[in-house]
Amino acid sequence: MFESAADNSSILSIDLGLLIGLLVMGRLLDPLQALDRILFGSTAGALLMMYALWRWHDTLPTFAFSIQILWEYFFFALEALAIVYTLMSIVILFRNIDRSGQADAAQSRMEHEGDFPPVDVFICTYDEPLEILERSVLTALALDYPTATVWVLDDTRRKWLREYCEAVGARYVTRDNNRDAKAGNLNNGLAVTAAQTNAPLILVLDADFAPRPDFLKRTVGLLSNPDVAVVQTPQFYYNPDPIQHNLLAAQSWVDDQRFFFDVFQPAKDAWGCAFCVGTSFVVRRDRLTEIGGFPSQAISEDINLTYTMLANGYQTWWLNEKLSIGLSAEGIPEYITQRARWCLGTIQVALLRDGPLFGSGFTFTQRWHYLHGVLNWFCKPFLVLLLIAPPIYWFAGMPAFETNYLSFLRYGVPALLSQIIYMAWISRSRTLPFFMEATHAVTAFAVTVTLLSAAVKPFGRPFKVTDKGGDRSAHRTHWKLASVFGLISLSSAVSIVWAFVSPYAASEISSLDFFNLLWAGIAMLIAFIAFLVCFELPRGEALFAVDEAAILALDDDVISALVTGLSTSTAQISLNRNVPARLSNQTVQLYLDALGWIEAEVSSCSEAAIGLCLRPTLTQHQQLVVRLFGTSYSNVADTASMSGAILGMLSRGFRGH
Repeated sequence: MFESAADNSSILSIDLGLLIGLLVMGRLLDPLQALDRILFGSTAGALLMMYALWRWHDTLPTFAFSIQILWEYFFFALEALAIVYTLMSIVILFRNIDRSGQADAAQSRMEHEGDFPPVDVFICTYDEPLEILERSVLTALALDYPTATVWVLDDTRRKWLREYCEAVGARYVTRDNNRDAKAGNLNNGLAVTAAQTNAPLILVLDADFAPRPDFLKRTVGLLSNPDVAVVQTPQFYYNPDPIQHNLLAAQSWVDDQRFFFDVFQPAKDAWGCAFCVGTSFVVRRDRLTEIGGFPSQAISEDINLTYTMLANGYQTWWLNEKLSIGLSAEGIPEYITQRARWCLGTIQVALLRDGPLFGSGFTFTQRWHYLHGVLNWFCKPFLVLLLIAPPIYWFAGMPAFETNYLSFLRYGVPALLSQIIYMAWISRSRTLPFFMEATHAVTAFAVTVTLLSAAVKPFGRPFKVTDKGGDRSAHRTHWKLASVFGLISLSSAVSIVWAFVSPYAASEISSLDFFNLLWAGIAMLIAFIAFLVCFELPRGEALFAVDEAAILALDDDVISALVTGLSTSTAQISLNRNVPARLSNQTVQLYLDALGWIEAEVSSCSEAAIGLCLRPTLTQHQQLVVRLFGTSYSNVADTASMSGAILGMLSRGFRGH
């Protein structure tokens, strides 16, 4: 049915022509235009479907109960799930909506009429230290909105936090138990505030998220539509996640959630299926009361909230603007725990009797979108198989599927090229091949274990909070995970060598062997990138890149300076003259607009640049927190760069610790 080209040159000519055509499409088409999205997506989808048909028709042996054949069919079954998920993704991405224009009109109307509905700001905290929590509290108190009340919902009953809230002007709420985890904490806050302020709108923030001053002005007006129950904004981070940080790629590789927040959610919103993501959203109190409060049947109260609202006829709107920044998971264990919790929560909501798959009140589109979200997690085991398949072939003699490299060049490579180029185009350079797969590989084993355990016991597991803050100044090595990826990478490398030096090796490499050699090389690279991530580099306090004029008082000399890096405790200063080395450890004064003179100590000197350890007063410290975290500074890349990512990885590989 599927004939291969006669020789290498004709196949390569076809692939090269296809590559050029795809690149031309990427240059000529606009991902913001609906027809262009449909055209490019349909092209990529057609090539993927052709590959899937080829796989089914030409690469599967006649079914029989043997280990080898069962292995091939098992591999194909999981691959088919990944293909279905990808095709569903392409269809979802046919649409897109940008609600910034609606937010502009709603804000103008609200400001013109002077009608600012009261808002209760809920800051959910469990055990975060003050250095993290104060960023949310102080920036929430600085919101440019006349009728907002800040409530700190403390689920660990800390006396010092109560005293801190009293000192800065926030209200403090706690409870005598931790029933229903975050959902229970929110519902307790809902009940307490109903008896006091009873604001019609509620802004929910996690303890590490800092809102921009205009957050409420940009979102509240959208909720005047009675059909809209939730307005959700994306999550941005002021620090690199463990993948970016440990690969020295914070300026060249975006975090794994950017594609979801910046591309997928606006597309889902256009279908009426955007969903709440747990923080930085505003919700109507009357709609919450109508559904009985924040849902607590699953650990993912956020997506459960949206689908409960959908069942009652209310929508979640996505406002794709950078209105808050938070702290990304800082370590690999926390990063993996977070993803595993999201996976389990998604499965739990799917299994609820009144959930989007089995409950009533949902449209076909809404159920279909939720199934797409479930398949996202079911694709992770396939990535595990992709990594371990080459060693299984070389050492056990069992191919994952039977083909030759010529056939794969004819049907597999076009599908791969189309997906890589399409995803880079639709995401506007937020994806990179190999690095994206390595990012997902880091969590793939844990997610696979979570799926297996959920098949046995989906409910009754404790809510695992993502630990944030604390001392990150030392190197950390996660040996168990490193050994897994090290073994995969090493076994793939050994299998390549074994193909040539084995006493059983054929005098000439077969096309099937050649195909699996290429596969082993790719698996080795992906596993090696994941292996490097397991060796964590130290972190310091977030230092924001700024460009701000300042004045520096050195001895009796007052000179102009330029602040290039700033945190709440340090500053990097550029001067227009060389700095004498004798200034090290000397006390100086730094003048910043709106903060005045700040005492500091010189910590480093380098030609015309110096580093300072700041000694701000309490008031200055609080002003610095609001300035840095309330203005949505970012220290991570918005788009990806392959050259930068490769250089960072190579630097990390040779640098080690």
